[in-house]
Amino acid sequence: MVSGLASGGEAVEGLLHPTGEFAARFMIIAMMITPLTMLFQGWRFPRWLMKRRRYLGVAAFGYAALHTALYLMDIGAVAVTTAEISKLYIWAGWLAFLIFVPLAITSTDGWMRRLGRRWKPLQRYVYAAAVLTLLHWAALHDWGGIAPALVHFLPLALLEAYRLWAYRARRTARRVA
Repeated sequence: MVSGLASGGEAVEGLLHPTGEFAARFMIIAMMITPLTMLFQGWRFPRWLMKRRRYLGVAAFGYAALHTALYLMDIGAVAVTTAEISKLYIWAGWLAFLIFVPLAITSTDGWMRRLGRRWKPLQRYVYAAAVLTLLHWAALHDWGGIAPALVHFLPLALLEAYRLWAYRARRTARRVA
């Protein structure tokens, strides 16, 4: 990737899509870890992933930041950005990135201690970032290329549906008992 970046403008354009995809993939993988841990209780691999989830989230932010920087390098001028400002995929992408910034900043142990009980609700904004990322990806391809985005996001949606179902089942069982 670095050698491609050093070789000029064509390479920047060629790296724009892969960095965005890597950002989305790392975010999705990080978000899938908790439901996988619930689904495969007692298995070692999900627990191993849980210990490294923060790294995956920070990697997602790193690729999103690189994707944003490459986008700004590719357009070359603020005037072009203002021409694209009315497009849904631009708004969705920028909003998703802006949500990522405080999540990445507060991902350290120090911020976890500083924020206390407020840390987890803040980190839940990743769900909004995920929806915006899906919108960004789908709208970027004029909704005709939504299949690749769904291939990435559907497993996450299914695991999150399982997570909600398991949460409700536990809650109902507590009320009955």
